[in-house]
Parts: sequence; C-alpha cells; structure tokens
Amino acid sequence: MQLKIMPKKKRLSAGRVPLILFLCQMISALDVPLDSKLLEDLVQPPTITQQSPKDYIIDPRENIVIQCEAKGKPPPSFSWTRNGTHFDIDKDPLVTMKAGSGTLVINILSEGKAETYEGVYQCTARNERGAAISNNIVVRPSRSPLWTKEKLEPITLRSGQSLVLPCRPPIGLPPAIIFWMDNSFQRLPQSERVSQGLNGDLYFSNVLPEDSREDYICYARFNHTQTIQQKQPISVKVISVDELNDTIAANLSDTEVYGAKSSRERPPTFLTPEGNASNKEELRGNVLSLECIAEGLPTPIIYWIKEDGTLPTNRTFYRNFQKTLQITQVSEADSGKYQCIAKNALGVIHHTISVTVKAAPYWIMAPQNLVLSPGEDGALNCRANGNPKPKISWLSNGVPIEIAPDDPSRKINGDTIMFSSVQERSSAVYQCNASNEYGYLLGNAFVNVLAEPPRILTSTNTLYQVIANRPALLDCAFFGSPLPSIEWFKGTKGSALHEDPYVFHENGTLEIPVAQKDSTGTYTCVAKNKLGMAKNEVHLEIKDPTRIIKQPEYAVVQRGSTVSFECKVKHDHTLIPTVTWLKDHGELPSDGRFTIDKDHLVVADVSDDDGGTYTCVANTTLDNVSASAVLSVVAPTPTPAPIYDVPNPPFDLELTDQLDKSVQLSWTPGDDNNSPITKFIIEYENAMHEAGLWHHQAEVPGTQTRAQLKLSPYVNYSFRVMAENSLGRSSPSEASEQYLTKAAEPDKNPMMVEGLGSEPDNLVITWQPLNGFESNGPGLQYKVSWRQKDGDDEWTSVIVANVSKYIVSGTPTFVPYLIKVQALNDVGFAPEPAVVMGHSGEDLPMVAPGNVHVTVVNSTLAEVHWDPVPLKSVRGHLQGYRIYYWTDQNSSKRNRRHIEKKILTFQGSKTHGMLPGLEPFSHYTLNVRVVNGKGEGPASPDRVFHTPEGVPSAPSSLKIVNPTLDSLTLEWDPPSHPNGILTEYTLKYQPINSTHELGPLVDLKIPANKTRWTLKNLNFSTRYKFYFYAQTSAGSGSQITEEAVTTVDEAGILPPDVGAGKGKEEWRKEIVNGSRSFFGLKGLMPGTAYKVRVGAEGDSGFVSSEDVFETGPAMASRQVDIATQGWFIGLMCAVALLILILLIVCFIRRNKGGKYPVKEKEDAHADPEIQPMKEDDGTFGEYSDAEDHKPLKKGSRTPSDRTVKKEDSDDSLVDYGEGVNGQFNEDGSFIGQYSGKKEKEPAEGNESSEAPSPVNAMNSFV
Repeated sequence: MQLKIMPKKKRLSAGRVPLILFLCQMISALDVPLDSKLLEDLVQPPTITQQSPKDYIIDPRENIVIQCEAKGKPPPSFSWTRNGTHFDIDKDPLVTMKAGSGTLVINILSEGKAETYEGVYQCTARNERGAAISNNIVVRPSRSPLWTKEKLEPITLRSGQSLVLPCRPPIGLPPAIIFWMDNSFQRLPQSERVSQGLNGDLYFSNVLPEDSREDYICYARFNHTQTIQQKQPISVKVISVDELNDTIAANLSDTEVYGAKSSRERPPTFLTPEGNASNKEELRGNVLSLECIAEGLPTPIIYWIKEDGTLPTNRTFYRNFQKTLQITQVSEADSGKYQCIAKNALGVIHHTISVTVKAAPYWIMAPQNLVLSPGEDGALNCRANGNPKPKISWLSNGVPIEIAPDDPSRKINGDTIMFSSVQERSSAVYQCNASNEYGYLLGNAFVNVLAEPPRILTSTNTLYQVIANRPALLDCAFFGSPLPSIEWFKGTKGSALHEDPYVFHENGTLEIPVAQKDSTGTYTCVAKNKLGMAKNEVHLEIKDPTRIIKQPEYAVVQRGSTVSFECKVKHDHTLIPTVTWLKDHGELPSDGRFTIDKDHLVVADVSDDDGGTYTCVANTTLDNVSASAVLSVVAPTPTPAPIYDVPNPPFDLELTDQLDKSVQLSWTPGDDNNSPITKFIIEYENAMHEAGLWHHQAEVPGTQTRAQLKLSPYVNYSFRVMAENSLGRSSPSEASEQYLTKAAEPDKNPMMVEGLGSEPDNLVITWQPLNGFESNGPGLQYKVSWRQKDGDDEWTSVIVANVSKYIVSGTPTFVPYLIKVQALNDVGFAPEPAVVMGHSGEDLPMVAPGNVHVTVVNSTLAEVHWDPVPLKSVRGHLQGYRIYYWTDQNSSKRNRRHIEKKILTFQGSKTHGMLPGLEPFSHYTLNVRVVNGKGEGPASPDRVFHTPEGVPSAPSSLKIVNPTLDSLTLEWDPPSHPNGILTEYTLKYQPINSTHELGPLVDLKIPANKTRWTLKNLNFSTRYKFYFYAQTSAGSGSQITEEAVTTVDEAGILPPDVGAGKGKEEWRKEIVNGSRSFFGLKGLMPGTAYKVRVGAEGDSGFVSSEDVFETGPAMASRQVDIATQGWFIGLMCAVALLILILLIVCFIRRNKGGKYPVKEKEDAHADPEIQPMKEDDGTFGEYSDAEDHKPLKKGSRTPSDRTVKKEDSDDSLVDYGEGVNGQFNEDGSFIGQYSGKKEKEPAEGNESSEAPSPVNAMNSFV
C-alpha cells in the first residue's frame, strides 16, 4: 500500500501521489504548502533535488560550480568522489562546499587551472535513513584551439568545373559552428550551386567567373568561450572560356589549371558522400541529418525518398537547398534506406543511405518513492528501454545491492524489488541503473517505513462560498501511515454521505457537482487508520448568481448626437458587485463625453471613432457576468456604390433520384454580390458515425446547380453547398434533409495484421480496425483465424467484437502460425482476407555455445570461435551471439567494487569474431551467449587467455637537472603504459654546435630500474639533444626528446654585479604596445642561454609562447682583465699618440696576411651611422627559430688560443657598443640593423683585440 499526504486543493486530483513526492520536492508541485509541524515531525531519506548535467562543459575563465542539492529529514550530509575515489575537499584550498548544500565551488580565478579539475564527479547525500547519489558528472573545460598554420596555394580553374574548398576546423569542445565570409566579414552567398556541407567545406557544383575572389575565409565560432577562429584566406580564380585563347592555352601548363575536367555540360556526380551507398547511425530523439551534394553542369537538383516507406510529415525538413534531409525526434521506426537523387538535363544518379536508429536508455517506468507502514508489503519497479536493451542493476544507499547489507524483507526479481512485512530498518534509498553502450539512466527512489496516526491538514472551520448550480469542492488534506480511510458527514449528527449525489476524490476532497441552496451547512471529514482517528469541520454557503436583467441594446445614431446604454444588475444580497464598462474589450476613452450614471453609460457628441462594441461587466468575489451592444455611427450618404463581396450562401437544397449508392442534389444560388460565381463546393456529414464533422464531397462549375453524388452503404448523409467567386467563399447553406443508404457487407478487411507473442505461451494477433464509414453496416465484427504453419491442423476461428487485438493462449514456444482477420457485419462477410505469418512468443535460449576457444592474434587483438547452438534451443529469432570479456583485476585495482565487463555482439549466425582494442600483457576472461528477441541464453564456461607483451609508451616525463661544466643529470618517470616488463632504457644524445649542426650520436643503455642518470665528461657551454625510450621484450617504445646546455666556462662568466650567474631563473618583464610585432632585448650576457616568453592578454585570457636562444661567445677571460693592467693603459696612450705607427703596423700586418680588414673598415666609413648586418653573419647569438628546418652553415667556436677572429667576432654585440637598432620578427628570430662606429685591434697571444672599452661595451646591455 502506498501512503499519501493529501494537500489542500481546489482542483480535482489527477491520481494517487505518494507522500515522498511532497516531502522530497518541498511541495513545489502543490497549490497549498504542507503543515510545517508535520514536516518537523517526520523523518525521510535524502532525495537529490538538483544536480549538474552528466556532460558538464565548463568555462575555464570562470569558477567551477558543480551542483548537488538534496533534501531529507534530518538534513543530509554530503560527500563527493572524483574518478571513483573519495574527493577530500578539505585538502584543496581552492575547493569549498556551500553551507547546507553539496554544491562544490572551485575557485580557479585566483589560481589554478580548469584542466586540473577535469574528471568524473559523483555526489552522495546521506542521513540516518539512507544515502542518495547523483549521476556521474563528467566535468570538462571548453576548448577553442587555434587553426593549424598552413600555406594555401591559389586555385585556378576553368568556368564550369566543380570545386571543394576545405575548411577542416580545429577540434574544440563543444564543436565549433562553421560559416564562410569574406575579409569584410560579409557572409558569402549560397545557392543550389554553391553551398556549405555539414563538415564545413564549401562546395561548388560548377564555378562561374564571378566566383573569382581572394578572400574565401572559413570561420569557426566557439560559443562556449565566445571566440571566433579564422582560417587563412583561399584565393580562387575562374578563367572563362573566352579567356582561353590559343596563346594562353599554349603558355599554360597542365599543372596551372585546377582539375582536368572539361567545362562542357556533364551529368551529375556526387561530391559527398562517395560511392553508391553509405551507412548512418543515429540515436533516438536526436536530429537525423542526411546530406548529398552533387556536381554537374547544369547545376543538379537534389530530392529525397525513403525506399521502404514514406517520410514523416511533421518531422521532415529540408535544408541547404534540398541537399540536407533532417528528421527531428528520430525513432526506431525511422530506420531504413533513404535515397537521394541528383538530376540535371544530362542524367540522374542515386545514392542510398542505410539508417540505423539506436537508443540510449529511456524510462518506461522510473522507480517511484515508496512510503509504507510497518508490516506492509510494497514494490519498487524500474523499467527502461533502449537499443540495445539496457541492463538493469540495483544499488542500496549507493552500494551495489549484491554487497549491500542483507534485508530479509527484500527480494530482487530483475527490474523489480519486492518488499514484504517491512520494518523501520527497511528504510533505505535504492538506485536503479539502466545502461547500454550509448548511455545510462540513474534513478533514486527511497523506501520510508513510518507509523503515524491520521492527521488532517486542512484548517479547521474553513468557510467555502459557492454560486448556486456550480460545483462545490470541500478539502480534507490528510496524512497517516497506514493510509487512512476518509468519511464525510453533513451536520454534527448526520449519517455518512454516499456516492449519489456526491463525488469522493482520493485526496480526500468532497465534490458536490451541482450545489443547491439546501447544500448549505457544516460538513465533517473523518480520517481513520489502525493507529487512531482525526476529524475536521468545514462550512459551505451557497450564493445566488449575479445576473444582468436589463442588457444594453444595439444602437444606430447619427454623428454628433447622444446615445445611452442601460445595464441593470441583480445579485446575492451578501455580495457587493462592481460594474465596469469596456469599449472593444478595452478601457473607455478618457474623454468627458463618456459618463456613467448608476445603471447607464451615456456618450455625448458621438463621432465616427465612437463606433464599436460596448460591454457591461458585473463582478463579485465569486462570479462575473457581461453583456454587450454595438454602436454604429452613421451620416447622410449619397447613392450607395456597388458592393463587391463574397456570394450569399445557396438555399433550397433538394435530394432526388435516391438510389442505394447515388443521389442527385440540386440547389438555388444566392446573390453573387456583383462578382460572378466560379464554382460550388459540396460537403457531406455522416450523422450516424461522425455527427457535426463535414467532409468534402465534390465541386461543380458556377454555372451548374445540380450534381450526381456517389454514396457509400450505411451512411446517414446530409449535404450543404458553398459558392465561391473571385473575392472568396460564401457561408455554408442550410443542411439538406438526411438520407440513410442501405447497409451492405464490408468491402475490405483490416490492414496491418500481425502475430507476435508477448509471452512464451501465447500469440497476440493485432490489426487496424475499420472505421465507422468502412463498416458498411451495423454489427461490425472480426473473424480471427489461425493455425500452425508446419502442422496439419485445421483453421481455428473466433468471432470478436469491434476490437483490434486477440490473444491466443497455450501455444508452444516460438512456432510459426498462419493468421487471417476477416471483417463482417449483420449483412455478411468481407472478401476472403490475405494470410500473414506470425510467431508465438519467444523464450530465453536454453543452451550455451560450446567449444569456445580463443586465438590471440597479437598483443591487442584476439579471435574467438564457438560452435553454434541448435536452432531449436534458441526458442526465438536468432539475433546473434554476445561475448562478455574482462581483464583480471591487478593489485592497483583490487579496491574496485566490481569488474567492468565489455560486450561485443555479433549479428546472425556467426561462429567467430574478433576482439579488438585489448590491453597488451593482460589476463582476460570471456564467455559467449546466444541472443534472441527475448534476451540472452546461459553463458558458456569462462575461457582465459593472455595477451603478449607490446612495446611500451614513451616515458611519462624527462627533465635535465643540475647542469655543470661537464655533466648533466637526467631524471624521468617510467612509461604510463609499460605494456610488459621493461628490460632497459636507451639514451641517445649528440651535441649541437653554434650553427645548429648535430654532432656524433652516443648510444647508452640504462637498467630498467633506474629513474636518474648523470652524464659526465661533456663539453662546457654546449647544447645537447637527448633521445630517450624504454624497451620490453617486444621492442622499443616511443621516444621522448629534450635539449639542455652545460654551463659556461667559469673563465667566461662575468662578475655577479652585472646580473649573471644567479643560479635560478629570474624573469624580467617588459610591457609592449599591442600593435607592435617586435621588441629589442638589451643587457644580455654573452655566451648565455636565455628563455623568452611572449604573451598576449585579451578577452579570452592569457596566451603565451616560449623559446630559447643563446647569445654569442664572450671574449676570453684575459681580455676582460687587461683594462686594469698598467701595460695596457700605456699601450692605449701609445696608440693615441702614435697613430702613424699604428697605420704602419696595420699596413705590415695586412701584407703578412693578418686579420685586420682595413678594406672593410674603409667601406664601412662610407656611412658610419648605419651599417646593416650581412646576411651570413647577422644572426643574433647564432640562434635560429625552432621551426626553421633549413640546413645550417658550418661554423666553429672561438679558437682554443683565445684569438678573436673577424669571422668569429663580427656577430658579438659587445663589439658594437651601444649602436643597436634591432627587432624580433613574429617567429622569434632577430632582424634589424646595428649602427655606430667600432674599432678593433688584432689580438694574438696576450695582446688586446677588443672594443675601445670592454666595460662600456657591457654597459650598453645593462
């Protein structure tokens, strides 16, 4: 028995509503709230009232809010799991839970990233009566990736050829919306010839010269993040036939023209989809979109048909100029073959799309909350459907029911849990999970065991006032457990009221359908159960109805006169009416000409605008009445002009020549109102079967006033006629006299005859009944006949009334039957019906497949073979075989509550199948079951097989730590998927010189148990590239690469006071105008690796990119210190005083093959202010963009004797002092000019060859 709380309602109850709905939804569905004291006293298990969607896509720019609200008594506590394990929110400072709620708020605006909190979340609400759980909420941040850089070549083609412009947008979450525009952000026009496909590509059935343009741009709009990404523009040039003269044709090579087809007319061919046939799978309830785009000249026309049926009328839509067929709210009935046809003047082509509609689980009967009293029985039902059929599993308080605490009152039977003799400890929250490969449903329903005496919740001495002759509803909202019985009494000593003339509703309400004056009085409601009794008194008063005894009358007045309308009201003396006047259903004009005097409305100085409908409305607290009158304003008029209007209706209808199946109807036309009648329309009414419904019978020309009409048997005909002219159709004429035709035997049999079993031992025969018009006579019945197809039995027949189903019981399981259904009436039988074949009901298969064996093909693929079961043991339509397979749980998964089994179904009578996607180096168990329309048969014995080792994935991470002069230390994490037993790691590395050429490769084997390795005896200040991968016995896995630099020679490190050698990264930040695309870096250290990060901040957040470069080598350490040497100071003075000697020395050194380039120095003095860098030595610190894959020039470092040569030092920024004018281009490389005078002296041995002041040179970068 279900227990109910009955609310105080004025409306009639629609059915029984369990108590739990009112409690867990906080009476949101009620007109009157429940007694607050009642809610305080009653305990109830938790109920989830609000939760985030299953697939929850969040905005990474906002805080994450995962909703979970629940109600119960006492108030529930909340906990969460993330990815199947407990989520301890106290350990994460960014995560908080709202007070009195389970809703999580993750503050990622202050710090943290949305990606960190991706995962599957589930909320549990728990109190002393049980635990309710939410759906699995999959949280993913939205993504709007950038378009991949690509170089798009211009497209040139002849007029008339077809063209497809690819879009290929980046994959975002959710998917982007695609559209094509030009660089002025104007949408490109589309037509039957040019249109956008479902994949975003732009299709041209044939091109025209006006299609030439350089700005075909595909845009991807990501609505979730409100961003739009743009593809590079595509240039298209269409050459007309006139332009292809002999000279141009001679100069154009084949590769300069897009495509090879001629521009002459040609039949259609499909651009998409390819081939003659394709397949499409869609889920129930979604929108099915089928697309066909064809090319050809002239432009093909597309139209659609369904091969095995008709397209649904109200759900079928054509988009994209008929190229896309859409069917909304698709269902399994929409499965079938759809054909698109492309046609032009030169031919027709077809493409067939086979559509299969699958279905995620959907509720047939969701579990409902159940309130029982101790000792009562009850049941929880959970019925769902889907394609494939969903699997039903139960949980108790969030725990699989197989491992939940045992309850002796509970018995599980598939999709039903039966309860018998429940006690208070039986209270719990049950979860029903219905799942298949396309989704799942999770329903919470609780069982609450309560023992409560009756309570009446309607207020005592409530007064009800009702107008006489109207229904009266007296409320008695009640509660109790067990469910109380309700009785009503009139008066303090009256007897119990009975059905006539009262109506008793299940929610306790007493209805008096027609309340009279003698219905006035006191009524008592009594609620009883075995724990007690409660009663309540209410009072009913019947009032006289309000009436308008003098109504306003229609008036015609001349312009400028006065008119008065009267409205006299009679009402119940205890009610106070209010009378208002309306004009044309709105307020009266705010004009002093309108006055209301007691029962009258007076309008003075009437104008044309005052014409209209005036309504008097009388209102009381219980009823209202109204009456209206029309005011027409006229003036003296000249001779009226001709009136053109629709015809007046025909009249004087007469029936003659009355035969069994025909009659002659004649009529007299009405006035044509100055527009000739063009035709007459005749309609009929079947007063016997469809009274009041008129159907079209015939049409005759406007010059004809009679018609011979064909009739059907046993129809009581009435006819009416309408006339039509150029202005429209007249009103119908008066109906003719009735004419009843004679009865006859049916001339057709029922359609859609089927025979299917609903149980293993029955045959359900169904058909579409004939309608009354088709019965042809009284006493319509059906003769249903059946016999086994393969037996010698005679036909068994039964005559049934006008129904649409007959069930044959006691049939053997799944036997073919021949079936026929014949119509008959009191006159006779219809013609002999067609015979159709059906089957009696199916039952579950009896036998499991035998001889199951597995052949492992490779580490991820296995082949399963089995022997088919005997067809007789299938006991139904063989749908196929189903393989269940799963991996044995390893130690890391032991605390999982159940094994996740995977299922593969092989249709038909196949006896083998492939299992793809297996995990290498794993232990698997499988069994095979046969499937029919009823379900699965028993499982075969489990078979165990093992997949061999596979190659591992790449190491999870690789980083280089603790760089020194001659060593680097590598640290790594093992592969996330070893796919076997790791045997060793392989490390390969090679140096990269200053021109980015790779040196010799060193190969090193490392034991599998290591996660750290130090490489020694490396070159100082050298970049190395590392290649690292793991190995199993199956081979080598994917590699991970990394680069690192050993530290600079200590002799070349500048003192700390100039900003080098700090031992950790110190970022310097510069703010750059957003319109600039370059920025010069100053104050850099020679011979040092730098990391550069360029970031842009806008509405969509902060986006950055990093790169690494190395400045040129510093001067030898001896050069840095010589500025403080006395001999150096003397030498510099000598150079200043003895310029002539210096010139002689330079001349001598030049003749001896020295390296001081006087010729280049003189050339440079031609423009001492600006000296552009040469192409071959203008790189910045020998660094090249990481995307530059061109061969690098061979070069060398500073010689070991520390001599600075011209070709080695021209690149050094030290030599240029403060003369730096440079910029970075968009890809990170350095471009620009260096200006300023520079003087160099040779440096050999201990001599100086640096700029005039090395200190000044360094200060230029500070």
